Amino acid sequence: MGVRIISDSACDISQSEAKQMNITVLPLKTLIDGVEYLDGVTLSAEEFYEKLETCSKLPTTSQLSPAEFEDVFRQTADDGDEAVVITLSGKLSGTVQSATIAAADYQDNVWVVDSGSVTIGQGILVRYAALLRDGGMSGREIAENLERIKRRVCLLARVDTLEYLVRGGRLSKAAGFAGNMLNIKPVLSVEDGEVKVIGKARGSRQSDNMLTEFICKKGGIDFGLPAMLAFSGTDDALLKGYIDNSRALWEGHLNELPVTMIGSTISTHAGPGAIAVAFFAEEQ
Repeated sequence: MGVRIISDSACDISQSEAKQMNITVLPLKTLIDGVEYLDGVTLSAEEFYEKLETCSKLPTTSQLSPAEFEDVFRQTADDGDEAVVITLSGKLSGTVQSATIAAADYQDNVWVVDSGSVTIGQGILVRYAALLRDGGMSGREIAENLERIKRRVCLLARVDTLEYLVRGGRLSKAAGFAGNMLNIKPVLSVEDGEVKVIGKARGSRQSDNMLTEFICKKGGIDFGLPAMLAFSGTDDALLKGYIDNSRALWEGHLNELPVTMIGSTISTHAGPGAIAVAFFAEEQ
């Protein structure tokens, strides 16, 4: 009996990497100017940013349905396997509810875990689940371990522009105008499953320093577990600048920094130029 690790595309693990890791990533849907795309399948991250610059109104995303999970769970059961499903935060999407509804008929072999996070915060939990599977754990054991350790997942990010927060209704036009005039770069975190502003920096260098400051406040990075960096947009210049500014944080711990591109689920609201860091905090 094998264990299938399943997630939704908000985890920002590409289909090609998912295949290498032997996990299943189900695509969320992104609607752009009346056309529906499958995130990471019929719409790559690069294509999304190109369309974001020219679309007439802000794209929207939609959750997975119970039927879409049901199809995967039925095949899993038919193959005699178990499944562990790791979804984006239930406070940000109804996807976990869809998975839970579909899993009701498969209580002996399907376990659903609300990551309490999104993008690479969700992604490092998925990567950890794959490590546990490869280490020989059962589906139940993996799910129990994920429930215990997910409280240590930290996701921090800074956005380069306030435009998309304003367009998405997350920020008033007046606050967005004032913030842009002052070159404000909000620093965000996922706390209790919700995205919250935890700091406001003036300029890129200060926001980079603030990210490092909050990493230390979270207790530091457990380098024995997965960690990721991510950026939004097609230009990684700001990410490279952040890596240079925070080199002391990583040197001597990682041979290379795992980096991915933030997909449509978060970038619809963050816009291009965002930088995110996800890690498991050191146990206190």
